[in-house]
Amino acid sequence: MPINLNLRVEKVTAQADLDKVFAVRREVFVVEQNCPPELEWEFEEEANHFLATVNDETAGACRWRKTDKGYKLERFAVLQKFRGFGIGQALVQAVLNDLPADAAYVYLHAQVQAVSLYEKFNFEKVGAEFEEAGIRHYKMIRK
Repeated sequence: MPINLNLRVEKVTAQADLDKVFAVRREVFVVEQNCPPELEWEFEEEANHFLATVNDETAGACRWRKTDKGYKLERFAVLQKFRGFGIGQALVQAVLNDLPADAAYVYLHAQVQAVSLYEKFNFEKVGAEFEEAGIRHYKMIRK
């Protein structure tokens, strides 16, 4: 991986970009983590999608959406070869920057191994560990 990463995170709406977002999620969640595909594809139309690229190569994706509780950050995924280079942090920051100014209640369901990433952005675990799509998670709320 080159030291000079040309990392970009952009909010995307074009179908070609959304196809890249969905390809990242398919690779990480369905293939790598064995999530059932029917649990992975939901609420796509109402979500705001983001695509991370490194030197114009697809590297990661995520989304946020408004729910009846507040603003939920979800589907953070970074392709294996791009992990460890700050792409997850860049995705979280891009989403937080995109939320409406009045987004008072911001939450997510963090996979156990990703909790420390979200803690860097003032998210705190609330409640007990739970399982979602066969993977251990914590609910986290932004303080």
